[in-house]
Amino acid sequence: MATLHGKNCTLRALEPEDIDFLFSTENNENYWEVSSMQIPYSKYILQKYIENAHQDIYEAKQYRFVICNIENQPIGMIDLFDFNPQHKRVGIGILILPQFQNKQFASEALELIIDYVFTYLDCHQIYANITEDNFKSISLFEKFNFVKVGLKKDWVYTNSTFKDEFLYQLIKKTNES
Repeated sequence: MATLHGKNCTLRALEPEDIDFLFSTENNENYWEVSSMQIPYSKYILQKYIENAHQDIYEAKQYRFVICNIENQPIGMIDLFDFNPQHKRVGIGILILPQFQNKQFASEALELIIDYVFTYLDCHQIYANITEDNFKSISLFEKFNFVKVGLKKDWVYTNSTFKDEFLYQLIKKTNES
């Protein structure tokens, strides 16, 4: 998988050196709502995940990029999942660590991945699932012309309450559209 370079950030493959970053991120209960996690991962399991992260997206149907700042410090992740080359679509999720939010890293990373998905994976559409109260993500995806096309009622159960989840899509513009 290619490394994608922006002005202020880079999207790159997982490396063995990312084990501590991945361990702290995956086991942070604050992120479990968006990742559907309910139990922590061991370093052993995450090490095996990193070892298999080289799998082609056509084989694994998913791929995780680490988002790094210009100092090559990991500041977040962007996941492609549910890749379906037959129907030319892929899901996307993005996480920026709190201390790096509101610095345009998410915007640049999303811009890079949109170009990659439409150009190199030849997808027709990208979709994102965003809970109703995740205003930062809603704003980010709408900035890039993702359109809210659906509502999943009581979809996410967290902190003893149900939340609705929106389905957003970005359909590739063609010469006809």
